[in-house]
Amino acid sequence: MTYRVERATKASRVGAIAAGIGLLVLISLPGWGESSWMRVIVEFACLLTLAQMWNLLAGYGGVVSIGQQGFFGLGAYALFVLADDLGINPFLCVPLAGAFAALMAVPTAKIVFRLSGGYFAVGTWVVAEVYRLLIANASWLGGGSGKSLAAVREFSKALRESTTYWIALAVAAGSVGLVYLLLRSRHGLALTSIRDSERASESQGIDVAGTKFWVYIASAAGCGLAGALYFLNIVRISPDAAFNVGWTAYIIFIVVIGGIGTIEGPILGTLIFFLLRGALADYGSVYLIVLGVVAVVVMVRFPRGLWGYVQERFDLRFFPVQRRVKFD
Repeated sequence: MTYRVERATKASRVGAIAAGIGLLVLISLPGWGESSWMRVIVEFACLLTLAQMWNLLAGYGGVVSIGQQGFFGLGAYALFVLADDLGINPFLCVPLAGAFAALMAVPTAKIVFRLSGGYFAVGTWVVAEVYRLLIANASWLGGGSGKSLAAVREFSKALRESTTYWIALAVAAGSVGLVYLLLRSRHGLALTSIRDSERASESQGIDVAGTKFWVYIASAAGCGLAGALYFLNIVRISPDAAFNVGWTAYIIFIVVIGGIGTIEGPILGTLIFFLLRGALADYGSVYLIVLGVVAVVVMVRFPRGLWGYVQERFDLRFFPVQRRVKFD
């Protein structure tokens, strides 16, 4: 009897072809679509990137943070400082903003990783609030009222919107690809084993503290990229908008209803979030109540999220990260 190890499924091959075609259509959108469509897709890409990064941190690493809006805001403000004050091309500032958020995550991790469990979650939120207060009291950054991005005035509206759109597509696709490749590597295997049992992982020689630290840094970089892109899209920023804890609430909602611990879950959750937001846009605060009710119902009925249920029920995996032994 012979055997082989499979790392792809029929669904993943079909999904890769469909995703490639869909991506080509999206890339061509600036040539035939409307500006409003591009703005919505940029926002979608930012939320998807945030959700993938939080899912990597909490869903695969077991590190539950409620302060990711801190890195989202730091990345956004880094864009404004680099572009307006240092004169760097604003589009080149987007990856630099991600690098800045990652850099700021290093001292942040040194502080919050001294805590554990619920204390860690609260600690990340407190640190994010500290960042918000520091920037709100910096008059050269516009203080509490914020500022506009002046550096984009030298670009035409069409060039700015299309370039921002293409960068957003690259960042969103890159975030999905990064998580997929990471989880298929030995580092991903170490990460999921830490989530399941830190003590057992240590007994197998896994560097638990080091792995969690680097995942935290990678997640912060992704959040910084998303923040820079979001505010490059709307060219106006304020501390309350950039560091709003609502960003983390949204991405937790997206990941929980979509399917925590799956790559497909945040994609499905972001789609549902946008559909609900569009359908309830005229109902004010009712919108938030409905989001809460939907989250509670899904958590009770489908503890692993909607995609988690689909995965268990139909064994459907577009991003397989497991190895399967097949006997011939």
